[in-house]
Amino acid sequence: MSQPLTTDAAGLSPSVRTRVLLVEADPASARVATCAVATAGGEVMATLPPDAAARVATSADVAVVDLPGKEQLALVERLVEKGLVVVATSGAGSVALAVEAMRRGAVDFVLKPYSPDTLAKRLAPRFADIATRAAPPVAPVAQQITRQEPGADFASFVGASPAMLRLYAEIERVAPSRAPVFVTGESGSGKELCAEALHARSGRAHKPFVALNCGAIPRELMESEVFGHVRGAFTGATEDRPGAVEAAEGGTLFLDEIGEMELALQAKLLRVLQTGEFRRVGEARARQADIRIICATHRDPQGEVAAGRFRQDLYYRLHVLPLKLPPLRERGADIAALAQSFLARFSSEEGRAIEAIAPDAMARLLAYDWPGNVRELQNVLRRAVVLGDGGVLTLDMLPAEIALDTPAPGALAASEPDAIEPFWKTERRVIERAVAAFGGNTARAAAALELSPSTIYRKRERWAEIGAA
Repeated sequence: MSQPLTTDAAGLSPSVRTRVLLVEADPASARVATCAVATAGGEVMATLPPDAAARVATSADVAVVDLPGKEQLALVERLVEKGLVVVATSGAGSVALAVEAMRRGAVDFVLKPYSPDTLAKRLAPRFADIATRAAPPVAPVAQQITRQEPGADFASFVGASPAMLRLYAEIERVAPSRAPVFVTGESGSGKELCAEALHARSGRAHKPFVALNCGAIPRELMESEVFGHVRGAFTGATEDRPGAVEAAEGGTLFLDEIGEMELALQAKLLRVLQTGEFRRVGEARARQADIRIICATHRDPQGEVAAGRFRQDLYYRLHVLPLKLPPLRERGADIAALAQSFLARFSSEEGRAIEAIAPDAMARLLAYDWPGNVRELQNVLRRAVVLGDGGVLTLDMLPAEIALDTPAPGALAASEPDAIEPFWKTERRVIERAVAAFGGNTARAAAALELSPSTIYRKRERWAEIGAA
C-alpha cells in the first residue's frame, strides 16, 4: 500500500525541494542549519567554508551564508551575482553587519544562535517563492532602502540593536520561570509583544495567552472582565460568564496598564497570586486558578506605590522578574529595519506599489525622537502608504514635525533643560488638543489617539485631582 504524499513546512512536496548551498565553518551550526533546511522544504547540496564557497560553481537556488565578520560580505555579493537567493546569518549581533549584508543583496538576516525551527520559518517563504517562480527581485544598491520583508529578529520583534539583543537575552532567561514578570516601558514600545514572546518560550506555550488592557475597560466592568460573573450579579448580567483568569487557565494572563486597576480589585488580584483562588462577581464559592501573570505599565511603578495608587504588597508580588523595554529613540538602526518591515506590510495590505524609502526620508526617520515609539512609526508609515503616490516614499509624504525637523506638539529641545515638565502635562496637552480638533468629541479624539474614551475620562479625573492638590 502506497504512503500518502507528505508536505514540509513550506507546503512543498519532497519532489520540488529547493537546492541549498550552506556556507558554514562551524560543524555544530551546520547541523542545525541542515535540519532547518530540510524542515523548510530544502536540500543541502554542499556545506563549504567561506573561502571554498567563493570559488565553487553551483547549481543551488539558495545560499545560507554565515558571516563571522565584515570580511565575508564580499561573498554575499558574489553569490547574488551568480543568481542565488542569499540568506545571511551571524552571531556577531551587529546592526551594521545586517544592514550591509542586505545592501549587498541578501534577502534576510538571521541572528545566531537560532533553533532549527526559527531558521526554517525564515527559509520557508523563500523556498516557496522559488518553487512558484515568484522570488522577489533584488533592488539595486543605489536605491538604498528597498521593499523587503525581513521578518522578526526575535519572536515578533524586529531589530538587532544592542538594546534589543539584551532584551531578547533577558526574555530567554526568564521565560521558563513560573514567576510573575513586570514589564515597563513607554507607550508604544511593544510591551504586549514582549508578553507574547515570554509565553511562547515558557512551559505554558501550548495553553492560552489572554491579554487584557486595564486602561481600556470601564472601572465598573473591570472586576467582571478579570474574574467573570454569575447570572444576576448586576444589572445586565443575564448569564454566567467566565473572566480573563478562567480563559487563561493553564496559560498566561497579560494585564496591560495594570496601574489603571482600582485598589480594591488589586487586593483580589493579590489573593490570586497568594492562594491561587478567585471568585466570580456574585458567586460565593472560590475557584482555583493556574495561571502565570505578566503585567505591564508605562508609568514608574515605584512612583505609583509612593503616590498610593498601587498596592505595595501587590507590587512586590508582581515585581519578581522585571523587564524594561527600550524606547525607539535608543534603538538606532532598528528604526530603518522597522520602517522597511512596515512599508512592505502596509503596501501589501493596501494594494499599493510603494517599494522604497528615499534616502532623505529615511534620514529624517532616523533622526526623529519618536515620542510615540514603534506605534507612532507604524502609524506614520501606514499614513504615508495610504496617502502617497509613486513607488518611493519621499520626504514630503512624512508629517511636518518629522519632514521639517520641527518638534512635535509638546516636545522639548534638548538644549532647554529648564523647560522640562512632568510627562502628564505633555500627555494632557496632546489629548486636549485632539479633543479640541474634533470639536469636543471625546470618542473621535480617542479613536485618533488609539485610546479608549474611558482612558481619557480617567486621565481627566486624575489631572483634576493633581490640579486641586
